[in-house]
Amino acid sequence: MNLQSVIEQLEAIAPLSLAEEWDNVGLLINPLKPRNVKKILLTIDLTEAVADEAIAGKADLIIAYHPILFRPASRLDAKSAYDRAVMKLVQKNMAVYSPHTALDAVIGGVNDWLADGVGDGEVSVLQPLENSDAGQGRLVELKKPVKLKTLTQRIKKHLGLKSVRIASAPENTPISTVALCAGAGTDAFKGVKADCYLTGEMSHHNVLASTLGGSHVILCEHTNTERGYLPAFGKILQKALGKGVDIQCSEIDADPIKYA
Repeated sequence: MNLQSVIEQLEAIAPLSLAEEWDNVGLLINPLKPRNVKKILLTIDLTEAVADEAIAGKADLIIAYHPILFRPASRLDAKSAYDRAVMKLVQKNMAVYSPHTALDAVIGGVNDWLADGVGDGEVSVLQPLENSDAGQGRLVELKKPVKLKTLTQRIKKHLGLKSVRIASAPENTPISTVALCAGAGTDAFKGVKADCYLTGEMSHHNVLASTLGGSHVILCEHTNTERGYLPAFGKILQKALGKGVDIQCSEIDADPIKYA
């Protein structure tokens, strides 16, 4: 399949119009030479190690959830690991696409996958986009209230984690509503009251304000709330592109934070 046809399918799955204004999404590296796409590598972060993995595996296209090109670059320096990744991919005529917040916002995207791990309940969008069913964040109204310990166990199982960070409210009240957002969810939580906030990362002062306001907080680290969606995204993409395209998840890509 030619690159443009693949891009059209990607934009049909997660329209770029759903992305945040500050984001840099879409085809970020468009190769000099026309390229047919036979192999795609999915990753959350496009590090130099992942770039090397893609090159060694002869991928034609990397779909990197986080944009490798985000802020304007005034120079590219081979002494920088970040710059080397970009330089290697350009040198190898490899395409790079990022859906980022468009994939967060779309129905059936990252945030809906994260909501699947909370439990049975009614799911709605926290920050709906105008004239759209999509938007950032989700609110889950559980059919049956649960204790913080129970919800934590569900999240750990869904994300495949041995541990998460928890801040409990002074009154250890049962949880009926969960506001969630993959990555860093503080902005999506503005103006939203919930019994528990679930996200990857949140500042100390926002955590403190949340608990003093009577809400629990569960933090799973930024990319841990995103990476588990890649296999599901691969299946969606495979259905759209057909069996002629080989789609794989990176084996190198991992959360940089480890517990010692």
